[in-house]
Amino acid sequence: MVKYSSTRGADTGESFRHVVMTGLSPDGGLYVPETIPTVSAEELESMRGMSYPDMAAAVMGKFVEETDVPGTVLRDIVGRAFDSFRVAEVTPVVDVNGHAVLELFHGPTFAFKDVALQCLGNFFEYFLATGSNDGRLAVLGATSGDTGSAAIAGLRGKAGVDCIILYPKGRVSEIQERQMVTVPDKNIHCLSVENGTFDDCQDIVKASFNDPAFRAEVKLGAVNSINWARVLAQITYYYWSYLRVTDAHKDVTTVSFSVPTGNFGDVLAGYYAKRMGLPVGDLVVATNENDILHRFFTDGKYHRHGINKTISPSMDICVSSNFERYLYHLADDDAQVLAGWMKSFEATKELTITGDLLKKAQGDFLSARADTEQTLALIKQYHDDFQYMLCPHSAVGVSAIHQLKLSGPSMVCLATAHPAKFPEACLRAVDPLPTPPIELSSLFGLPVRNSDAPNDAVAVQNIMRKKIAVRVAADAAAVAAPAGGSVAKGGRSKEGMVPLLVAAAVAATASILLRSLLQGRK
Repeated sequence: MVKYSSTRGADTGESFRHVVMTGLSPDGGLYVPETIPTVSAEELESMRGMSYPDMAAAVMGKFVEETDVPGTVLRDIVGRAFDSFRVAEVTPVVDVNGHAVLELFHGPTFAFKDVALQCLGNFFEYFLATGSNDGRLAVLGATSGDTGSAAIAGLRGKAGVDCIILYPKGRVSEIQERQMVTVPDKNIHCLSVENGTFDDCQDIVKASFNDPAFRAEVKLGAVNSINWARVLAQITYYYWSYLRVTDAHKDVTTVSFSVPTGNFGDVLAGYYAKRMGLPVGDLVVATNENDILHRFFTDGKYHRHGINKTISPSMDICVSSNFERYLYHLADDDAQVLAGWMKSFEATKELTITGDLLKKAQGDFLSARADTEQTLALIKQYHDDFQYMLCPHSAVGVSAIHQLKLSGPSMVCLATAHPAKFPEACLRAVDPLPTPPIELSSLFGLPVRNSDAPNDAVAVQNIMRKKIAVRVAADAAAVAAPAGGSVAKGGRSKEGMVPLLVAAAVAATASILLRSLLQGRK
């Protein structure tokens, strides 16, 4: 039986349902499994002939109790998630230049985050329908590019769910932005944060989760990889790619992975897969110029610096929120030690480890850094010499294996996004570019809907209140008005009730805002 606890120790023995719906622990920590289940060699071999959804359900089921999600329901949740992918293999493995590439961009938004967020949306839907949160959830997420569109694709139209996505204005690619702001569903709310970075957006999310009154008021939920379900779903493609590599190369028994890394969730999934018993060799943390993780694994210094704007914006992150989970395990699952580290880091912006701890960390992960020049050169080389196009993030991961001299049949590089999502960057290396998928090129002809937001947690919370109130009123009006319209009791048409309900929602919002202002003056 797997239960979950907070990395900071105040919350223990929680269920999978609880950690998915709660997202971030009330003590500010992240949920981790109290025990890590194992997959035996026999179980692993039994997965070799499975479809991706069947294999994924088998792996994820190790962490999900039957009382939380019955096995048949879990298989349905996973199956429906992967029905949205364009290929049956879900995450195909291809050989390029003597090493493997795991293509994680065949989902609805052409990025690796679709694997987890299609599953997470279905988990939310199931838990809300079976009694959680009184059927309501306000999902708040921050994105450096790909999480936002993937979260929106997984949550659009879900009953009882509002999805609010924060992104730093001017710091995502144009296609990444359009994938978010062209979605017309009324439960989707995109906020471009002015004069901010991804770290600022993430700080607003964390501040909102650390505000108990607001959290309870809007029924707050998490969609970023602070939500354990995100990491869990990503474990599955490490199993899938291991099986495919060892299918193709019978002499390979241990498989290594190079992972373009920003918020640390993707490579952390590989770490958990290895701890479960999957025969994993090296795990390579590949960073761009925002190299806080490379610096940590090189000299033990996790020191926060400013953020550089690069051609791989989804990795333009200075503080990797998921890294706390790894630090907890590095501290031998000692929540008191971890809480002390995080308190010190939050105060000083610095965490340093030395000696045996550093050696332990370096045994868990290798690392490398690729700057813009190296990344563009790699994109051009692979296009010209091997007729394979990499996105700027994926190219960082491939550059890392060449820097570390690890290329070979047992090495898998994670291709985290389709290159067509980053045409401006790729055009600096390859001209002309390959024809983009119609799903991306057609975005430029669609209407957009988004709002600017100040770089301030209280301001964002007030915007959320207003948007949720208006959406709830519109839903109520839709329920009250059948197609063709009818006359409500008292003689007023139900179509005529819509503006009244919206006006009532706006009035309620004004009351909330006034109350918040008055409370702030006390």
